[in-house]
Amino acid sequence: MDYLKSQKIIHWLMAIAIMIDLRVAQKFGGEMELWDRLESRADHATMGLIITFLLILRIILRYRYGAPSLPSSTSKWQAYAAHAGHYGLYILMGTLVLTGIVSATFASDPIIVFGSYDLAFANHNLNFFMIVRGIHEFCTNAIIVLILIHILAAIYHHFILKDNTTLNMSKFWTTKQTGKQS
Repeated sequence: MDYLKSQKIIHWLMAIAIMIDLRVAQKFGGEMELWDRLESRADHATMGLIITFLLILRIILRYRYGAPSLPSSTSKWQAYAAHAGHYGLYILMGTLVLTGIVSATFASDPIIVFGSYDLAFANHNLNFFMIVRGIHEFCTNAIIVLILIHILAAIYHHFILKDNTTLNMSKFWTTKQTGKQS
């Protein structure tokens, strides 16, 4: 079994969107003019909503069509680590989506997404906002670590083990089998 092309496309779109969104979010830590902060928050929230949509599609496709089996040479601890890593990524993405939406809802300044909708519609509650924001930041740092481990595992499978694990997500073409039929 191989991943569907749609699963591969969503995987890579999410990877690109998450990298862009992490880069935009890094700006928040420094000194910024108010207009730049509001624009960056809007960009971050808009990208977050796009990631949310892709995550929902990805989970639906994964549930419906599954994933390729791990190579038979995979040890038990590696299989456990692979499953834990993937579920960890899904859990962290989901938590980031939820905490991002909740913190945007209770933000003190407007957060305009898609140039039209203000996500900051609830009464600002600084204590609640800071708690949710802390969870969001923790999950951001945790997902960066898991992404790095995920990339290192892909490199390990491709260059050291030389199995098809990495190709399952990176190969978009199909090879036609030719041969005589009897």
